[in-house]
Amino acid sequence: MPGSTRAFATSDVDVGRGWLAPPARARRVLGTAAAAAGLAIGVAWVVVAALAPVIAPADPFASVAAPLSPPARGHLFGTDDLGRDVLSGVVHGARTSLLVVSTVTALAALIGVAVGAVAGSRPGGVDDALMRATELVQVMPRFFLAAIVIALFGAGLDRLIVVLALTSWPALARVVRAETLSIGRREFVEAARALGATGHRIVLRHVLPHTLPAATVVISLNAASVILLEAGLGFVGLGDPRAMSWGYLANNAQRFLRLAWWMAAFPGAAIALAVLGLNLLGDALNDLRRPRTADRESDPNVGGRARPARVAD
Repeated sequence: MPGSTRAFATSDVDVGRGWLAPPARARRVLGTAAAAAGLAIGVAWVVVAALAPVIAPADPFASVAAPLSPPARGHLFGTDDLGRDVLSGVVHGARTSLLVVSTVTALAALIGVAVGAVAGSRPGGVDDALMRATELVQVMPRFFLAAIVIALFGAGLDRLIVVLALTSWPALARVVRAETLSIGRREFVEAARALGATGHRIVLRHVLPHTLPAATVVISLNAASVILLEAGLGFVGLGDPRAMSWGYLANNAQRFLRLAWWMAAFPGAAIALAVLGLNLLGDALNDLRRPRTADRESDPNVGGRARPARVAD
């Protein structure tokens, strides 16, 4: 009956609409030390990258002092073997890392969400073909694939971004597919389908918004792995020589570990803090969505409103 269909739609849409945690729970989760630290590190990283010319106006490739000078008032992070300011290198390296991570994450998110949504909404041949392609990309070693591409076509941030983006989406696609399959069986989706909604409208308006909590966690963790990959490629000399990066600084420091500890300590600390901040943010986002899922499964009255009783057909 029409009344029963609308009862289902109203009930489940009300339950599913609040995929974000309530303000009280959000304050409780974000108020923990781990979440606050992750948020502070992430904000500081973005601010440093955005204000790199103001914080460190010196050219990171220019010699500004005596080589291998220890940290002092004039050069807080010391200088390297060529007299370049390590602080300028770390600050401008943050800008390079942020550019690579943000671009790769955005491209991988678009590919992963699109593949996962199509695979989850088209069971059968389309789903099988997309999942086999996803598994093929997932088993490829990203580091060595990026190294081969850069060795063949030359170093450059554009090539690095393209390679990392094309190999960073499989995990997200699998998560979005699983969420799409689960949400597609719920009653409010069946109600929308019974009311005449097209498949594209159901996926875009009713299914994809509910996959965002799980997808956001995967995206944040994937961003941390992109930082490590970019730094690793720079460490082995496959980064863009025209752009300062943390991996380049670490590579340059390996010959002077006993003479100038600061050359390796500060770039390494920057990499560790950036990865730690993204992982802590990912854990906080996971904690935000996990209690909501538990509430839906155990609490018959979500948000203080009883679910409407099912009307017999």
